[in-house]
Amino acid sequence: MFADGAMVLGAAVLCGSASVVLGVLGVRLIDRRISGGGRSGMSASLDAPIQPMVFLFRDGTLVDATAPARALLDRIGPPDDDWGRLMRWIGPRIPEAGEQMQQLARLGRLDLRGGEGQGAATLRLLAEDMGEGVARITLCDPQAEHAGIVVDSMSLQAMEEELGLLRTALDQTPMLIWRQDAQDRITWANAAYLRRAENRHHGALGWTLPRLLESPRPVPGAGTATRRAALEEHGQVSWYDVHSHRTGDQTMMFALPADAAVRAERSMRDFLQTLTKTFADLPIGLAIFDQRRNLQLFNPALIDLTRLPAGFLTARPTLFDFLDQLRELRMVPEPKDYRSWRQHMANLESAAATGHHVETWSLPSGQTYRVTGRPHPDGAVAFLFENITKEMTLTRKFRADLLLGTTVLDGLEDALLVFDSHGQIILHNEAYRAIWGEGEETLCATISAWEARIGAGPALAALRDALGRAFEDRPLSGAMAGPGDRLLGWTLTPLSGDRAMLRFRAVAAQPVPGRAELFEAVGDY
Repeated sequence: MFADGAMVLGAAVLCGSASVVLGVLGVRLIDRRISGGGRSGMSASLDAPIQPMVFLFRDGTLVDATAPARALLDRIGPPDDDWGRLMRWIGPRIPEAGEQMQQLARLGRLDLRGGEGQGAATLRLLAEDMGEGVARITLCDPQAEHAGIVVDSMSLQAMEEELGLLRTALDQTPMLIWRQDAQDRITWANAAYLRRAENRHHGALGWTLPRLLESPRPVPGAGTATRRAALEEHGQVSWYDVHSHRTGDQTMMFALPADAAVRAERSMRDFLQTLTKTFADLPIGLAIFDQRRNLQLFNPALIDLTRLPAGFLTARPTLFDFLDQLRELRMVPEPKDYRSWRQHMANLESAAATGHHVETWSLPSGQTYRVTGRPHPDGAVAFLFENITKEMTLTRKFRADLLLGTTVLDGLEDALLVFDSHGQIILHNEAYRAIWGEGEETLCATISAWEARIGAGPALAALRDALGRAFEDRPLSGAMAGPGDRLLGWTLTPLSGDRAMLRFRAVAAQPVPGRAELFEAVGDY
């Protein structure tokens, strides 16, 4: 009698799941010398009737089965086709069983063995034709025949619970998992794989299981490989990332759903194509360098602007190779020496990588380029090359015309003051500054400065009133005593664009004798 409560499982025929569990435990016959007090209990256990694993089928339909046989069918899979479930379980262990069983009616009896060298429990299949379409199938482990197996009940319960947990986890996972042998025959698959296979083939499955996805090509010297494969079902395509892990002569395959990744990659490709088409129509040259400063993207305008060969750009040169080639083509400002130029280009790269940076390149050919550097995520940097020669030419011409106009105005003897409808002073010439000093920014401040210079009076009040009506269709004119009691005649003329011009002209070179006489001489304008 065992002190630790071990129980004795005696079996002349060891079958089904019990054979698998006992094979996992690695427990075989334990020949022990048992004391006289416990021998009677052991003898009673060994003499207990043993049920073999026997199935009776009539034309492929299960008619009867022993309790161990029914327990095996319950553990194999869902109760759909008993014959198919049994053949799927036997197939990986005895590969020729499916073909041999089709000849049972002619042969009358089959005795097949399998499992050696495949990492599975050794199995013996004995099939007998009983007549009238009835087949009797017996399964057993030939190595365990006439052997008593001693197993700790608590250990067996723990193993069964763990086995049930693992089986449930594999059946509920969305991954497709299967195992294939050295001949690429599928020897096992989880519930997700079986469901997809049944939906694809519109019915119950037999042995051998169909292949749904292409296996990754093995990498020499490596036990794992990965590939992406597509599965089409009823016009709908599903994508999977298939990973293979080789163990001995068996290979486990794991197919992870990759539909979201494929959609994201397709969206990214479409987005890049859209960007490429957009960049192709831009007149601005674009060059994007990655974090290692290798050219990753450019548009046709870059070739037109820099005259760099397309083959050179498609070879993905580094940033400094790119700039060196521009220097060879005289497409960068002429440097004083190479060392200072390299330092300037290094500063350009660091400035563009850390923030928005703009430079204007005046080329030896007379063209002017605006070079803009912008940082991108993950350390990348983008450079924009824009030909601004026409813009710079127009700017220079405008500045020259403006300078010419200013020079002409300053050469006039009349003092000029131009303002807009909002009272903002637009310009005044040198003659105005000689009479009134530096001009103010607003018309109101200008009138106050006049009053501070010459004092208030009817003539200044008349000019203030005229300025209020400066944008009428007709010009206004009058006279007043200016600084130094000089007589100044003024004319107020409206201009286009809601602007008006006030012109002062000296009437008398000598000071007038008095203000009263001046007011009487000027009269009403």
